[in-house]
Amino acid sequence: MTLDGRAIAFLVGPEGIEQAELTEPWKAVVDAGGEPRLISKDAGEVQAFEHLTPADRFPVDATLDETTADDFAALVLPGGVANGDQVRTFPAAVKLVQEFAAAGKPIAVICHGGWVLVEAGVVDGRRLTSWPSLQTDYRNAGATWVDEEVVVDDGPFTLISSRKPDDLPAFNRELIAALG
Repeated sequence: MTLDGRAIAFLVGPEGIEQAELTEPWKAVVDAGGEPRLISKDAGEVQAFEHLTPADRFPVDATLDETTADDFAALVLPGGVANGDQVRTFPAAVKLVQEFAAAGKPIAVICHGGWVLVEAGVVDGRRLTSWPSLQTDYRNAGATWVDEEVVVDDGPFTLISSRKPDDLPAFNRELIAALG
């Protein structure tokens, strides 16, 4: 399967991104012929972590202020507790998620990355999974939360979700399939 050079947005905060949840889907997109682009609030670099230990830094390709859903085929929301908590507080990030959902473009989320989905009001009536600590937030937002390796909900936009780094092979498979 080839993504024919289509751009895929990876939306993250300035720090606290779970490194594997950024780098492994990124590699899957590249391997499938896509062009991943790192989007964050500010220009410069973001700091990834391996759980609570600082890991690598990654360059931001574009800021939220210079990005719209029209620029991309899909949106990926990597996890990490601090990352997910930060992203949901950025009005431009919430707006970008709402744009992807309104355009019917796939959104793929893993672990704690989904807090911004709750903030954007796009999970009501949807079925998804996450790190278990988010299940009450999702349920309170009207979603059906399940404890499964990967969930694909083909509602008004395709929503792909997984729980943790161990789920990345299934997550990556479904992400690429949704773009095929």
